[in-house]
Amino acid sequence: MAGGDKRRGLSKSCALLIVIAGIERYAFKGVASNLVTYLTDVVKMSNSRAATTVNTWSGFTFMLPLFSAPFADSYGDRFFTILASSSLYFVGLVGLTLTAFAGSRSTTKTISIFFLYTSLSLVALGLGVLNPSLQAFGADQLDHDLDHDHEQDHEQDQEPSSENKEVKSDRKSQFFQWWYFGVCAGSLLGVTVMSYIQDTFGWVLGFAIPTGSMLLLIFLFLCGCGVYVYADQGSDLKSRPFQRIFDTIKGVVTRRSKITLENNHDLNAMELELQGKPLCNCSNTEATSTTTTKSLAGDESSKTGFSSLKTVKLFLRLLPIWTMLLMFAVIFQQPATFFTKQGMAMKRNIGPNFKIPPATLQSTITLSIILLMPLYDKVLIPMAKKISKNEKGITVMTRMGIGMFLSIIAIVIAALVERKRLKISKEMKTSPNSLEPLSIFWLLPQYILLGISDIFTVVGMQEFFYSEVPVRMRTMGFALYTSVFGVGSFVSAALISVIETYTKSRGGEHNWFADDMSEARLDNYYWLLALTSAISFLMYIVICKYFKSSSHEDDDRCDETS
Repeated sequence: MAGGDKRRGLSKSCALLIVIAGIERYAFKGVASNLVTYLTDVVKMSNSRAATTVNTWSGFTFMLPLFSAPFADSYGDRFFTILASSSLYFVGLVGLTLTAFAGSRSTTKTISIFFLYTSLSLVALGLGVLNPSLQAFGADQLDHDLDHDHEQDHEQDQEPSSENKEVKSDRKSQFFQWWYFGVCAGSLLGVTVMSYIQDTFGWVLGFAIPTGSMLLLIFLFLCGCGVYVYADQGSDLKSRPFQRIFDTIKGVVTRRSKITLENNHDLNAMELELQGKPLCNCSNTEATSTTTTKSLAGDESSKTGFSSLKTVKLFLRLLPIWTMLLMFAVIFQQPATFFTKQGMAMKRNIGPNFKIPPATLQSTITLSIILLMPLYDKVLIPMAKKISKNEKGITVMTRMGIGMFLSIIAIVIAALVERKRLKISKEMKTSPNSLEPLSIFWLLPQYILLGISDIFTVVGMQEFFYSEVPVRMRTMGFALYTSVFGVGSFVSAALISVIETYTKSRGGEHNWFADDMSEARLDNYYWLLALTSAISFLMYIVICKYFKSSSHEDDDRCDETS
């Protein structure tokens, strides 16, 4: 039965790519989650310099897709792009492992900063190209499944019903949620296992294991050659929207366009593509071609410019939403930097012999996602469907807004806990025998809340950018999603630099990021983040009232967030 066939699970190719995405996250989190500890304890950087380095590196990692995606969409083959970028990623991890090995063998225990930065840059470059290409390649597999269902409807002479549309929407949501589940599972293992290994057995083994996992990723990816669906981008211009933009700019400079639209079908296809609509099958394409070529040839340059202008406008209309998400990304940089440094200054003992590695608390973010995601799907969404009468329960825009609000609550809790930790720390200086440091478990609420906010905002962002860009620019859509975290990392690094410069100028005792954690004022920094995030959230609500989705799958305005 066709309907039953449509409700089947994800294809083998989708499942394999989800596993590969999980392995990639294991490798990345195995390095990134505890990198600030490596930089402060082994490389001997200051707290502020280590945090700025991690933020800048994360920024480049997440920003690179924004620059690599146009070329991948216009010129690249996704399969070979993934293979090449994962190989570069592997080489970077090999270099990082060698820096740790060289440092452990050196009599002075010094590490080459140049070699360290080069290795991190290779990891960033490989990851920056790999992530959007891998997600877009997974979306190609999903599209093939949906097209197969659509063809079955035509074979049975069925019109697309509301039930079929709901099945298609559910399949998309299932893909994104399982993808994110795979990413979270890999992140959980990377944070917990690798942090313990790095703190207990050293950094050589701690970096060698992520390197080996990337080698496994490449092997598994090559094993899937027989099950993948390879999207044919073709050589025509309607398959390459960024090629069209590049050639239009070139045409403006040289006063002539090199793009030829052969017929009205090509022009209509581009217009439909820009609106995110499926391309129609026109039976009279050949007959129309001969009668329209001459009329289109005369003004091909203006039509190409118009089409490219619409593509640019599409991205400009997403810019306000993209900008308002930046403060969420800034808050999300804290667990890998200052939250970890907070934990290092707290009581971490469990029993007489075991100390909790501070970076392992990041696993509570992932764990809360894994445990609460089913609750979100099975309880919250059905309830929301009944209340809102919306087939999705809540719109994508509302989902992102809820996550932004929860992240603000999390950073407020972080400020309150840090203030309590500082108070106890100062009291211990005057009466050291009567008090002990605050337990690291006081940090759990802020981590868990960030995990819950992640369920709402991050998954919502993936679906939002997926739905708002044309099909042939999907790599760019995923790049827009990752670039939020890239620019957010740069904003975080810039904030740290500006605040440190200002607070240092007022005297050493006022430095918010002092290396002595009993003198640092991270609570003030968290309050500043809470204030700026609240302003960003209010502006997001206003923008949502006037934003109209170009996707036909989510027509509702997002004023529910207000």
